[in-house]
Amino acid sequence: MNRYLFGSLVVILGLSVLAVIFWGDLSRPGNIKVLIIDGQNNHDWKATTPVLKRALLEAGRFDVDVATSPPHKADMSSFKPNFSAYDVVLSNYNGDPWPEETKKAFVEYVKQGGGFVCVHAANNAFGNWREYNEIIGLGGWGGRSEKSGPYIYYTEKGELTRDEAPGPGGGHGPQHDFLIAIRDQEHPITRDMPLSWMHAKDELYDKLRGPALNMRVLATAYAPKTKAGRDLHEPMMMTIQYGKGRVFHTPMGHADYSMKCVGFVTALRRGCEWAARGEVTIPIPENFPTPTETSSYDY
Repeated sequence: MNRYLFGSLVVILGLSVLAVIFWGDLSRPGNIKVLIIDGQNNHDWKATTPVLKRALLEAGRFDVDVATSPPHKADMSSFKPNFSAYDVVLSNYNGDPWPEETKKAFVEYVKQGGGFVCVHAANNAFGNWREYNEIIGLGGWGGRSEKSGPYIYYTEKGELTRDEAPGPGGGHGPQHDFLIAIRDQEHPITRDMPLSWMHAKDELYDKLRGPALNMRVLATAYAPKTKAGRDLHEPMMMTIQYGKGRVFHTPMGHADYSMKCVGFVTALRRGCEWAARGEVTIPIPENFPTPTETSSYDY
């Protein structure tokens, strides 16, 4: 072989190895294929989608694509992601209704075993779409009320409650660091997590309502402004079974700084893996938050 050609091949191979190291072996066979949906949101999706994508890529277990919708009030008829090409769909979307063809394809995708992950304001979306609300279990705003389903919370005594009282769905107080309490230590997503840990500055959603069918609450956080005189703990991590599909839903993740919390990133990675595979192999990192201190990545 010509020595110059050989030298060029060595350089190319070296650069390829460096790329694999830097990006976390993205092309590894068996990686979980994730599709992030964005393009509209009442939150800054242009800042948060890159954080979500990086958080997954740096785990070395995921390949990630992004499907960006047309802007608000534009023609949505061309928005037709190929859900079936992915193991997990992750929604960072809260905006205009999808075309009927896309809605039907999404419901069929989850029903037939596709994984779905709902992050923060994605649970504000599609208040009048019955199947979507069944898929996410609980939601806020978007016209939601007692007609959408019960208000789900834990009491101070640790009792899971389905509150049918009338009222709107969705609320939150000022952003702040808050304590996450693990309610289900046996689920693969939360297994081995500390029983309590501090989540970095975020909106703490409360008064979420929905069908809450086949839903399992994994973790909660105390929201002091939920109802006057009552100490209620709001769902912060939950799973839903919809047909053959597995769904992981977290109301955490208001902003890029919220999503850089090591606890959020760990839950996101493990939630995506569980939604795709039904099991979790991603470990709890050593820099995981403690009950008294937050921990965040610096990217």
